[in-house]
Amino acid sequence: MGTGFGLGSLAGKSKGISDKDFLHEAMFYNQLGLNTVQCMLCFRGCTLHEGQRGFCRNRMNIDGRLYSLVYSRPSAVQIDPIEKEPAYHMYPGTEILCFGTAGCNFRCKFCHNWHLSQRSIEEMEYVYEITPEEAVDIALRRKIPTLSFTYNEPTSFYEYVYDIARLAKEHGLNILFHSNGSMNPEPLRALLKYTDAVTIDLKGFTQSFYENVSSAELAPVLRTLQIVKEENRWLEIVNLLVPGLNDNPDDIKSMCLWIKGNLGDDVPLHFSRFFPNYRLTNIAATPTKRIEKAHQIARDSGIKYVTVGNVPGHKYNSTYCPYCQKRIIHRVHFQVMENNVVEGKCKFCSSSIAGIW
Repeated sequence: MGTGFGLGSLAGKSKGISDKDFLHEAMFYNQLGLNTVQCMLCFRGCTLHEGQRGFCRNRMNIDGRLYSLVYSRPSAVQIDPIEKEPAYHMYPGTEILCFGTAGCNFRCKFCHNWHLSQRSIEEMEYVYEITPEEAVDIALRRKIPTLSFTYNEPTSFYEYVYDIARLAKEHGLNILFHSNGSMNPEPLRALLKYTDAVTIDLKGFTQSFYENVSSAELAPVLRTLQIVKEENRWLEIVNLLVPGLNDNPDDIKSMCLWIKGNLGDDVPLHFSRFFPNYRLTNIAATPTKRIEKAHQIARDSGIKYVTVGNVPGHKYNSTYCPYCQKRIIHRVHFQVMENNVVEGKCKFCSSSIAGIW
């Protein structure tokens, strides 16, 4: 679990403050005339007439201009271990300051943060006023080295993420975001200029899974993964295995081979255990043996760093050197018990270990 830190002492509860006080003009949109705009932030390309909101619920056409409704208005602010992201090859054992808002441009039936992602800002119990400057100041005062954008989809609060990231880099802080991988290339590349690492949910490896379970598309996610690598940012991938929906061994093998062939064999791949949630409460939790089977498929496919998540205490919560096979980072769930990566190398065999150390 993460650590709350008394938001009351950092920012006032702003629920009830009129939206006009917090409107922030969006980036990456086109004015089409007749008070119509098209958002160009993600693959959906929502065309919005006056008063309409995008699929993510957070972007609205007001007087022929597109505005973000959640800028400086997070509903989730928390200190977490970086392992919770998960980011296993980035400063192990350190803390991250996390921000999330209402809204998302996916409709994942298994979302465990649905109380944020599947609601609009008006439906939030808590909305805080925290400007980008205040966000960075919190991290600096509390000596937290990394800011992370997570819980819901960062694409849906892009301008807030972008401005915090740009300011944070000026102060020597690190930036990490956890995304569904749906940004269009231009805004993605713009944000990556101020980003150190990205964790992407590769929710499955078939278009039918994306359509039926997330109301989304696979192709933009694969494109995003390639762009993150092209921009030389640290990348880790999470695959939540849902029994009967995306755990077919042939599909898992195809996914692993695609990762190795298009992204390289040193991109960490995290297989995460599904638990019934939100609209998928009729499916039992993923059997541990199925997670272990996926782990073996990935290793047999040549992926060097494969871990198991949501199975606390499992052997493969930890990271093993792909060269000497010794355990180099011992984890129990999100807690680092021992770190044997020294200056980016395995303590035991001196082989280089990919990551940000």
